[in-house]
Amino acid sequence: MGLFRKEKKLDQDSMKEGVGLITLTSPTSVIAEQFRTIRTNIQFSSIDQKLRSLVFTSSGPSQGKSTISANVAVTWADQGVNVLLVDADMRRPTIHQTFQVPNKKGLTSLLTEDEFDFNTTIQKTPVEHLFVLPCGVVPPNPSELLNTKKMDKLIVELTKHFDLVIFDAPPVISVTDAQILASKVDGTILVAPQGIADKRSVIKSKELLDVVHARILGTIMNRVKPENTGGYYGGYYGGYYGGYYGAEESKK
Repeated sequence: MGLFRKEKKLDQDSMKEGVGLITLTSPTSVIAEQFRTIRTNIQFSSIDQKLRSLVFTSSGPSQGKSTISANVAVTWADQGVNVLLVDADMRRPTIHQTFQVPNKKGLTSLLTEDEFDFNTTIQKTPVEHLFVLPCGVVPPNPSELLNTKKMDKLIVELTKHFDLVIFDAPPVISVTDAQILASKVDGTILVAPQGIADKRSVIKSKELLDVVHARILGTIMNRVKPENTGGYYGGYYGGYYGGYYGAEESKK
């Protein structure tokens, strides 16, 4: 693909309007290592089937799913895997701010125009092997756009061009967007911040994903408190990220 937009150097100051990319700004930190552990656990959660498309979502808003999906995407790209991070949160897009790319055209353009024009919608990032597809103009009908054959075709085309396509989706309970996307991809990850996402909401989110036969690979618990460092890949690292729980552990 002819992706010729000039790359911008990203630092913590340039990402004030987006989410923090600690895997890029501090790749040797303990938190960045936790993101690599999460990536590895996701990879091993699907040994029999190669993952080509993933959805990251949460039960409610402001629970960290955009931060986690972006940082996990960076760690995957660091392995030499060609990754596309798609801003499918067309109600509260952040990826264009995080990576400082134009947002005039993006996912909404691909779903509303006659032909897929990847050259003007998919953007390079400073991370080698990592590309982003911003949201574009916020539409009045995100769910309707996602629940189309055009979206099915788009996922097929994107997975032809990239080794892995990661969708940052809206919260499950708020709108149906995440359910729609989860029914179309290879796997879904649910983000659940400790002390913010209550157990009932997480259970309800899983039930809603089960309704559409989503393949839930596991749950990422973030914002774990220092005293709760035990358990399955748990831990308190820099005050923010906890562990990845496989599908079986997530049922408990």
